Amino acid sequence: MPSLPPIIDRELLFGDPEISGAQISPDGKYIAFLKPWKETRNIWVKQTAEPFSSARLMTTETARPVAGFLWTRDGKYIAYVKDNAGDENFNVYAVDPSAAAAEGSDAPPSRDLTNLKGVRVMLFSAPKTDPDVIYIGLNDRDPAWHDLYKLRISTGERTLIRQNTDRIAAWIFDLKGNLRLAQRVQDSGDQEILRVDATSFTPIYTCNVFETCDPVQFHKDAQRVYIQTNKGALDLTSLVLLDPASSQLETVESDPLKRVDLGSAWFSESSDELVATVYEDDRERRYFKDQAFETDYRWLENALPGREISVVSNTLDERRWLISAHGDVEPGETYLFNRDHRTLAFQYKVREKLPREALAPMLPVRYKSSDGLEIPAYLTLPKGLEASGLPALIVPHGGPWVRDEWGYNALAQFFANRSYAVLMPNFRGSTGYGKKFLNAGNGEWGTKMQDDLTWGVKYLVAQGIADPKRIGILGGSYGGYATLAGVAFTPDLYRAAVDIVGPSNLLTLLAAIPPYWEAGRKIMYARMADPDTPAGKQWMEERSPLYSAGKIKTPLMVVQGANDPRVNRREAEQIVIALRDRGFPVEYLLAPDEGHGFARPVNNLAMFMAVEKFLARHLSGRYQEGGTTEVMARLKEITVDPKTVVISKKLDAATVGVPAVTAELKPGTYNYDAKISMGGQQMALKLATSILDSGGDWTVLVNIETPMSATLDTTVLEKGSLTVRKRTVEGGGDKPISADLDGTIFADGAGANFAIGCLPLAEGYTTVYRNFDLEKQKVKVMQLEVAGSESVTVPAGTFDAFKVELSSADGGPDKSTVWIAKDSRTPVKISTMMPQMGGAILTAELLG
Repeated sequence: MPSLPPIIDRELLFGDPEISGAQISPDGKYIAFLKPWKETRNIWVKQTAEPFSSARLMTTETARPVAGFLWTRDGKYIAYVKDNAGDENFNVYAVDPSAAAAEGSDAPPSRDLTNLKGVRVMLFSAPKTDPDVIYIGLNDRDPAWHDLYKLRISTGERTLIRQNTDRIAAWIFDLKGNLRLAQRVQDSGDQEILRVDATSFTPIYTCNVFETCDPVQFHKDAQRVYIQTNKGALDLTSLVLLDPASSQLETVESDPLKRVDLGSAWFSESSDELVATVYEDDRERRYFKDQAFETDYRWLENALPGREISVVSNTLDERRWLISAHGDVEPGETYLFNRDHRTLAFQYKVREKLPREALAPMLPVRYKSSDGLEIPAYLTLPKGLEASGLPALIVPHGGPWVRDEWGYNALAQFFANRSYAVLMPNFRGSTGYGKKFLNAGNGEWGTKMQDDLTWGVKYLVAQGIADPKRIGILGGSYGGYATLAGVAFTPDLYRAAVDIVGPSNLLTLLAAIPPYWEAGRKIMYARMADPDTPAGKQWMEERSPLYSAGKIKTPLMVVQGANDPRVNRREAEQIVIALRDRGFPVEYLLAPDEGHGFARPVNNLAMFMAVEKFLARHLSGRYQEGGTTEVMARLKEITVDPKTVVISKKLDAATVGVPAVTAELKPGTYNYDAKISMGGQQMALKLATSILDSGGDWTVLVNIETPMSATLDTTVLEKGSLTVRKRTVEGGGDKPISADLDGTIFADGAGANFAIGCLPLAEGYTTVYRNFDLEKQKVKVMQLEVAGSESVTVPAGTFDAFKVELSSADGGPDKSTVWIAKDSRTPVKISTMMPQMGGAILTAELLG
């Protein structure tokens, strides 16, 4: 009688792999790779001929794993990016692989090449003509748009190339490192490819919001550029050559089988010729344009039968390839291939301790949805069990404008090993299957897109594979939304659900998206709905699971990262509170050191330990008992009692009142030594605050003088409450308030920090209050917390002060720290991030 293989330890699936991500240096001397150090994934380097045991440590990260890296063009440095606890504000770092570690250190020093806070760095180009240079984008001036900089790796010197005042979403360089093109998203959501002229831009190719047109790489003739497009009558994305001078087009190729979009194009680094095109169908297909490349690739296929072959890196002359041989039951075997001698040298297996014999094949399947649309999907069945009457798990992907692919998938293998039939549908709105299939998802969140999952359940039941009384759903990001929508809109379908970083309210999701998503905001509005219109708002409400939380009767687990900049924690806590308040059981995990999805293995292991036991309890699958001491302790730390979740109620601006003040302002003039820091530059300024007694009110004036201008901010505060009665700004260009405030404003404008000093500050004190966002013309809620006490030395002297931290309670970009003297309650030091100035940092210290 068939039976399941033994339970695979979740550490083997979700723990750090022993070795992964190897890349050979351009000169072939070194191989760099990722390997744990002090239980955190870091970069290591060995000489190519050395064993991996001889490798030297290059980085010493202990808080979060290094996600990936790349060699610079000349191989002198290894570059990688790092954010802060998942906030996605990445900086670029470089380490010299030939450098020795300093005495007392475990690795050579890594240099932070960008060294900015609250800024997301984007990489645009690494030209072959100058291997010491990379071109990057910085949104330090404007959080929504990235200015273009030239960054010299050896010194960290940054040179501004183009200030982005034209809503440019991407900058494109030719093969010689010349800036040639840009991409822009218009207010309508339509996309433009622009020719970059000396002082202007010229549109050369445009596609509408529901089409694709993206530059791929310049042709070796330095004139034309390869683009992928499905403009006009095209359904499948094709590879096309575009002449920026004449706008003439030449079709290169579309899918010969007329089934799927162009997946990618492979170019030779040594000759810049197009050598292959790739299409992701049920499985990957390649079409070679270069006979030598095809001959070598076919040799590899014969040498490693039954595997997909990927060239993961190569030497500059392309005589040696570092390849990965992988498949649905093989996470990856890495080999060094010498093309001249046709030899393969084995390097390592990814997750070498994972029992391959216990893994289950992934099967491409197709089924019809509610309106007859065919849905491609991948089905993984438990190995060793008859495919009949099984517990089943629907796993919708995130995005939603991406797709699942055939191959090794840790989630699918984990749950199949636990006895579940795992269905991963590429529902309408998924990419890769043509424009019509993608656009069939427009406006269909929670409706036909959800039907595609529901009919997946019906397919499994009709085939006899699944037990209709044991169907679960689990997903992350959009997949988390689909999970919540599934239990809210089809409450009798699922018996258990796990939402991982999924939005519960589409209105609050779009209101809190990061500024650097501005280029895609209109595209999201077009594919979903415009929340600024009555019809769009109604659409959002109808399709938001939060508004149908009263219908949920499926056991639910919610998982969230506290620092998620895309789907902030409010989305999780809103639904947790809604279920808790109606007495419905809900489980909640919140990792304080994660963002949009978990990066730290200990957090993933803790989450999946809870998830598999939760699903087993409701779907009667099997699960692994317990875990390591560290993982069990971590699960206890990130498990939140729903009774304690209160922050979401504070986030509703309409319900936020005025914090009680316990002191009054003191008339006088307070001078500060101040400066603004932005993009590595500093600007000194004069800042003076004057507090005047105006009878029934206080009038507070803040005068700011810079070398170029002066601004006078005048705010009238009501005595007693210190709420804002009136505010005017002269010379600052601020917008007038043109919104219904529907309540009082506190600690805003001139005098804000002095008003904070009048609160009953004490260690642990916290409150929320309302401010007004002049840029968005909306009321916002601020969170105040006394983080502790510090001794602060400024030009006026040394003060025993409360350290007061201020932030947007809705996940917005506003962040400040104010040090308030305990005796006088005067602000003695201020550090403020200024979103209206592109994330510049204003610091001010009290003068004597």
